Amino acid sequence: MNRELKRVTIVVLLMFLTLFVSTTVIQYAQAEALAADPRNSRTLYESYSVERGPILVGGEPIAFSQPSDDVYKFQRVYPNGPLFAPVTGYIPVNGEATGLERSLNDYLSGQSSSQFFDSLNRIISGQDPMGASVEVAIDPVAQQAAWDALGDYTGAVILTEPATGRILAMVTKPTYDPNSLAVHDSEQVQATFDGLLADPSDPLFNRATGGDMNPPGSTFKLVVTAAALESGRYTPESTFPNPASLTLPGTDAVVRNSGGGTCGPGAEVTLADALRLSCNIPMAELGMELGDAAIRDQAEKFGFNSEFVIPNLTEVSTYPRVLDEPQTALTAFGQGDVRATPMQMAMVSAAIANGGIVMNPNLVDAITAPDFTPLQEFEPAEFGRAISEETANTMVQMMVNGVENGAASNARIDGVSVAGKTGTAENGESDPYTLWFTGFAPADNPQYAITVLVEDGGGLGQEGYGNLIAAPIAKQVLEAVLNT
Repeated sequence: MNRELKRVTIVVLLMFLTLFVSTTVIQYAQAEALAADPRNSRTLYESYSVERGPILVGGEPIAFSQPSDDVYKFQRVYPNGPLFAPVTGYIPVNGEATGLERSLNDYLSGQSSSQFFDSLNRIISGQDPMGASVEVAIDPVAQQAAWDALGDYTGAVILTEPATGRILAMVTKPTYDPNSLAVHDSEQVQATFDGLLADPSDPLFNRATGGDMNPPGSTFKLVVTAAALESGRYTPESTFPNPASLTLPGTDAVVRNSGGGTCGPGAEVTLADALRLSCNIPMAELGMELGDAAIRDQAEKFGFNSEFVIPNLTEVSTYPRVLDEPQTALTAFGQGDVRATPMQMAMVSAAIANGGIVMNPNLVDAITAPDFTPLQEFEPAEFGRAISEETANTMVQMMVNGVENGAASNARIDGVSVAGKTGTAENGESDPYTLWFTGFAPADNPQYAITVLVEDGGGLGQEGYGNLIAAPIAKQVLEAVLNT
C-alpha cells in the first residue's frame, strides 16, 4: 500500500470513528438531556401518546386523561381543579410540570422501572400503554371543609394525622385552575402562565408548603417552651419577671406584650401563663436564658432547617445560624429571622400530639399499576423524637389551657377538648400582620393536627390577630372532620 493510499485510509477511518463517537454521544450520553429538551417535539408528542394514570382522592379522580383529537392524543383533565391544585399541580405542553404531576411523573406516565413488565405485557397483548394510578392521602371532606373555612382570605390550611404524618387536607388561596395550563395550545398556556406569574396575589404559590415564607409569630413559643421543659431547668410553674416593657440588652429595641401591659397581674408570671396568654416579654426573657444554640437544636428536632419531600418538594423552614442575645430574644416569640411554613408548624403540633415523635409528612398512600398490582405503598416514617413523652403530655395540657381560657379561645368546640396556640406575626412597622393557629383535637386522643395561616392581616391590616381570624377557621375544619 503506497503512502497516499495509507493516508486516505487513515482519514476515512478517522471520519468513521468521529461519526461513531458523535452518534454514541447523541444516543446515550446526551439522551436524557435531549429527551428533556422542550424543543424536542417528538419526545413531547410521545409523552402524551400514553394514557397518563389518574390521581385519586377517596377513590375519585382529581386528575385523569381523556382522548383528544389532536397530535397529543390525550387531554389532562382536573375536576375541581382549583380545590386540588396544590396537590396535583399541572402538566403543560410547554414548560415543566408541577405538584404530583412532576414528582410522580415516571409512575403516572408508565415510565418507572417497576412498570417495565406491566408495560411489556400490555404491548404483547395489544393493549395501549397506560400509566399507574396514584392514591392520595387527602380526605375529600377535610379538603372541602378547609377550602370553605378559608373563604376569601389569602393563606393556607393544612391538616395532618399526628400518628402517621399523612396529609389529609392542603388548601392554599388564592389559587388557579390547572385546566387552564393543561390545554394543548402552547401560546394560550404561555399567556395564562404569564398572567398568573404577574398576578401580585401570587396564585401559583403553595402557601401550605412554601411561597413567601412568614415569621411564625407566637406559634413558635411552642418550640421555645419545649426547649425549656426539655432542659430540665424549667417547669410550667417556673416564673419570670413581669414588666410591661423590656429593652433588649445593648440596643434601644423595646419588646412589649400584645396588649401593651403586663402578662396578667403580679410582679411575676409562670411559664404556663406566659404560653396560655401568649405574652412576648417572658418568652424573650426565657429565650435569652436558654440561649441561641438550645432553641436552634429544639427547632431542628421539630424539622426546622430540614428539607421534606412529600413527595412534592417543600420549602425549608429556617431557624437562623448564630444569633446574638437580642436576636435570640426576638426569635423566642417567633419574630426576627425565623421563618416557617404551615406544614412545619403542623409538624410541631402533631409531634406534641404524638407523644413527642415527629413523623415525616406524606401526601401519597399508594401507587398502583393498571392491572391493580401494587407498585408502592407508603408506610409511616419517623423523622425523629423532638421531645420526651413527659414533656409532650405537659405541653398538651398547656395548649388545652390556651384554648379553654387563653389566647386561643376561639378554637373551642363544645364537647371536644382542643389544644392550640395562636400567632400574630409582625412583618414591618406598618405592614399587615400574619395570622396563625396551630393545634390538634381531640386533645385526649389526637386524630387531627391543623395549622392555619392567614396573610395580610386577614384584610384588617394590624387590627387582625390570630384568635380573631385563624382560630375560627381551624375550629370550622375540626368540627367538619370530627363530625364525619
